[in-house]
Amino acid sequence: MLKLKGLLVAVFLISFIACAVNARAEDNKWTRLVDESGKVLAEVQDMPDQGIPEDLLAKCQAVAVFPSTISAGFVIGGQYGQGIIMVREEKGGKWSPPAIFTIAGGSLGWQIGGQATDIVLLVMNRRSVDGLLQGKFKLGADASVSAGPVGRNAAAATDVQLKGGILSYSRSRGLFLGIKLEGAVIAEHWDGNEELYGNSLSAREILLENKVKMPECAGRILKVLSKYPYKK
Repeated sequence: MLKLKGLLVAVFLISFIACAVNARAEDNKWTRLVDESGKVLAEVQDMPDQGIPEDLLAKCQAVAVFPSTISAGFVIGGQYGQGIIMVREEKGGKWSPPAIFTIAGGSLGWQIGGQATDIVLLVMNRRSVDGLLQGKFKLGADASVSAGPVGRNAAAATDVQLKGGILSYSRSRGLFLGIKLEGAVIAEHWDGNEELYGNSLSAREILLENKVKMPECAGRILKVLSKYPYKK
């Protein structure tokens, strides 16, 4: 009887440890980062009379979100953050799985008064998408960056802005506005992508070459993006 009880206890402990390991593998800082990115975009678009114009979200070629939640450990210092980029297929407009990137330097102006800022970027053309996947990408040098217009139905999505390459936004202290991120450098995060997908993959393989499946943690941001069907 004692041996049977001991065996049952051992089986229970092994099962518990296995479940804990699997849970940690499925719910790590990178899955939380992807989910937090979706939360940021959802909250921005739910802001009354603010948010990103719908027409811009329908026409953008890629979207980047860098949540700067200090308590979640996504920010180190005032000019560094981690986030995700997702790219649209040129035909059909289907969104790619997210890839992990970093943003650093430049005139980010983060953590004003000790509070971090969320950064959202809309990439408006394929040339800028390709540039992001070449390695380190400097806003304002490798592609022009402009403060994005705010207002859900703003009639500001002009040809000039669409040709601007990248439109940038920030949210801090409850305010959401366009900002200009001259000099900020964006780079793919190899370790983050490897931990998220369990394989050493480049951002290009994730975003353009269909090497991975859409992770469950991207459900929140996909729900937001699906509200804005692709417009060429």
